[in-house]
Amino acid sequence: MGRIQQLDAQTANMIAAGEVVERPMGVVKELVENAIDAGSTRINISIEEGGIKKITIQDNGSGMDSTDAEMAFRRHATSKIRNQNDLWSIHTLGFRGEALPSIASVSKTTMVTSDGNDATKIVIEYGKTVSVSAYPCNQGTQITVEGLFYQTPARLKHMRSASYEASLIQDVIARFALSHPEISFHFYNEDRESFMTTGQGDLLEVLYQVYGRGAYENALEADFSDFDYTITGYLIKPEINRATRNAMHVFLNGRMVRTYKIYKAIQDGYEGYLAKGRYPMCVLKIEMDPHILDVNVHPSKWEVRLSKEAQLEYLIRDNIQKILQSHLLAPQAKAEEAKIQYYEPLSFDTDDLQPEKPEPVKEEITQQEEKKVQPDTVKEEIRKEAEEDNALLRKLASEVKEEPQKIEKKPDMPKMRVIGQLHQKYILCETEQGLAIVNQRTAMERINYEEYLKKMKNPPVMMDLLVPVTLHVSDDIVQRAEEINMALSGIHISFEPFGKDTFLVRSLPSWMKDMDHEKFLQDVLDLYKSEMLTDIVRMQYGSIAGLASKNAVGKVQSLTMEEMNTIVERLSACENPYYGNNGVPVFMILDEKELTKGLSR
Repeated sequence: MGRIQQLDAQTANMIAAGEVVERPMGVVKELVENAIDAGSTRINISIEEGGIKKITIQDNGSGMDSTDAEMAFRRHATSKIRNQNDLWSIHTLGFRGEALPSIASVSKTTMVTSDGNDATKIVIEYGKTVSVSAYPCNQGTQITVEGLFYQTPARLKHMRSASYEASLIQDVIARFALSHPEISFHFYNEDRESFMTTGQGDLLEVLYQVYGRGAYENALEADFSDFDYTITGYLIKPEINRATRNAMHVFLNGRMVRTYKIYKAIQDGYEGYLAKGRYPMCVLKIEMDPHILDVNVHPSKWEVRLSKEAQLEYLIRDNIQKILQSHLLAPQAKAEEAKIQYYEPLSFDTDDLQPEKPEPVKEEITQQEEKKVQPDTVKEEIRKEAEEDNALLRKLASEVKEEPQKIEKKPDMPKMRVIGQLHQKYILCETEQGLAIVNQRTAMERINYEEYLKKMKNPPVMMDLLVPVTLHVSDDIVQRAEEINMALSGIHISFEPFGKDTFLVRSLPSWMKDMDHEKFLQDVLDLYKSEMLTDIVRMQYGSIAGLASKNAVGKVQSLTMEEMNTIVERLSACENPYYGNNGVPVFMILDEKELTKGLSR
């Protein structure tokens, strides 16, 4: 009896905080949503040490009087809904009344607010109200959160580096700016302005701020609707694409959400324009009747449910296809002056670059100096120990028998003698087993792939670019340049900060000379930001496979006997001559018995 008890308010708030406030980014998201709901036109966000030490959100919204200010920190206290029927018609970003009490339970929270007449300051330390007093200030609200998770070490130990947490915060602020271009956002990281929008209501301007000139110049306006949905925004032409889904932004009634079915519909709309594994860039604002949208799914409000989701998927997919078909015309060749080469191959032998090993310097010590350094007794002890060590080493060496190293030899490819070509697609070869049919394109892809792979594994020969590659990135990524370069040292790529939102790359490994440098480097940064570092290696191999395919012989191409013999010889030198990069067999052998069945007497 008496084992079940109701938890106190502080414990309940700390449990709720685990769902609402997972990390500093969650605090910023909840407080900025409240600022937007208050009708703010300018929101300033500043952080210290990735938001763990301090977060300050200041807005010029409607503010609160003293009564509402105190009530705001009570659990499930909100001005945005009144009863259960309002849950089916939510027009605001917040509505649960859990954010402020949850944040105040795991931090020291100070709020200064004014509705234009009544101004109040409230200080709460880890769930306990310290003070409530009048405090003169302008209309609006400023909330400062300090020492986040300091009294919950289990949560604090799971926080990442300050630069990583700051990167997540800047990403969510950029999403707010894209969903609300009419609001001016100013983000300060360690008292340094990292991101800013003017609040002029121009989505293209914000798109330029977030993704740079390339996305801005290739943006296609989207504006379509049906009876239930109205969709506006911008699609970025498929030549500007990314390695992750992070540049696909979907906002439902101004709310940022993660809805993978809509992401899939967008990808289906781009189908035929993007290679496998590539993702489009877009910003789509979807407006609908709130009754269709259920946002009361999870306290963090990232997940939602739609009652007519399939209808929305079809609408998005079909209209994206129409927009792309109407705007993407065949490129026209223009007569232009020849461009100077972006790099110059190094003309010297790399073997000459190996530093010569300096000869060991022998230290000569005279007998008199030796006597000064070591007494006779110490010298005698050292001599005896050296003799004992040498005797032990000789004994061990006599007992150890050297075993020959086992070198695993790759299985030899069957010997082939070229006898002709079939349909200008296949090379026919005679083997001991029968007839070998070699797919000439797949064979060349495999040959080129392994040749590029050997170049990549060899000590790198770096090529200096006459015109550096310029990459537009967010300020948080620039701040992590040293961390990124350390992680990418294995592939010999180094990013140089140039201003607060630009990287320069001045030299690249020679095996990248035939690649699209800007696209490859942008993918590297996207994968790093998404914590998919292992995919960088996979992406290298994918790029090399693409080059191999690009440089392979044509699918249908007439070859001379000399060319076919060369292909077979180069194929036999491959580590894996049996399968191409896409898993398709390079050749197949028809057994002589099966081949001649019905022909022999």
